[in-house]
Amino acid sequence: MSVVDPEVPPTGDEVHIPGPSILPLLTAVGLTLLLVGVTTYIELTAGGIVITLVCVLLWIRDTRRETDELPLDHH
Repeated sequence: MSVVDPEVPPTGDEVHIPGPSILPLLTAVGLTLLLVGVTTYIELTAGGIVITLVCVLLWIRDTRRETDELPLDHH
């Protein structure tokens, strides 16, 4: 290993990549509704808050579940 080359996992080691999810897109939609609602209708703001909070909580739950499934020696 040198200063120029980053530490790369040895060949054959698995790299964990999260599965596909629609939650980031839905979170963005909720935040957009929230911000548009601040300048227009309170109903949009309320809907945006609900969508954003639900999506963030589901996203955290999914991430914790995926992290718990990793082997103990995973870095």
